[in-house]
Amino acid sequence: MSDVQIIKQGETIEDVILRHSKRGMLTLREYLPEDYCRRIAAELLKLERGTVLLTTGFYVAGYAETDGPVGTWALAKALEALGFKPVIVTDHFCRDFFEPAGLAVEYVDIEAGADVYAEILAKYQPVALVSIERCGRNINGVYANMRGVVIDEFTARVDIMFDLARREGIPLFGVGDGGNEIGMGNMRQIISEKLSLTPCAVEVDHLVIASVSNWGAYGLCAALQQQTGEKVLPGFAACRDFIAATVEVGSVDGVTHDRVCSVDGFDMTIEQEILDALAAVVA
Repeated sequence: MSDVQIIKQGETIEDVILRHSKRGMLTLREYLPEDYCRRIAAELLKLERGTVLLTTGFYVAGYAETDGPVGTWALAKALEALGFKPVIVTDHFCRDFFEPAGLAVEYVDIEAGADVYAEILAKYQPVALVSIERCGRNINGVYANMRGVVIDEFTARVDIMFDLARREGIPLFGVGDGGNEIGMGNMRQIISEKLSLTPCAVEVDHLVIASVSNWGAYGLCAALQQQTGEKVLPGFAACRDFIAATVEVGSVDGVTHDRVCSVDGFDMTIEQEILDALAAVVA
């Protein structure tokens, strides 16, 4: 595939990660800076090189969906290469996803309350929190999927940790692709008015939107690579292998609910298209 086919003339990181938009993210883009990935990567690079807590794992039909974990792995490894210590905070639906990649994981019970999350913050003293495709409570106070189905009994309240971290002044980052993810509370009024969805109420300091949340995480990796010169954007083969490994352990496509190597209804040819285009942008 030639560079002409991979990327259009003048296309940006944001243009790439918003390709194939089906959930109104192009509408939300109008309310964000044009170069939000560059700006947010710069904010990450300003941080002291300490621990970053990352969370992911959106419950779908008995499993964590394939959107989120691979993006979290990609950004965690990028941050690790840049001197940070990443730790994943999630529930048992993502068990054994990250350990093979050498990443530390804190598993929290579904019913865990504020005391548990306070202990995690005290233990790690993080310099930032990052959420990638993690359900947050909506403006009605419940956790719900894109179909509006309440999934409280299957969702650890990791957003409580974000509430506590905000009170301590810890920078918060979020990546979402629909409106019900941690961080999309930043745009809840716009989402309510224009996307016909009950939005998440949880805000962050820095929000990335993408057609697929994994792509938003890849976009941050690409922006970090642009600004540091370090090769931290993963290649397609590594991402495909990570997704395949999570499917084997137990994850599903969030749209089709099938245990196959696809993400939000997009097969791996689209995943390769996005990663190849990002690589071309930062080349």
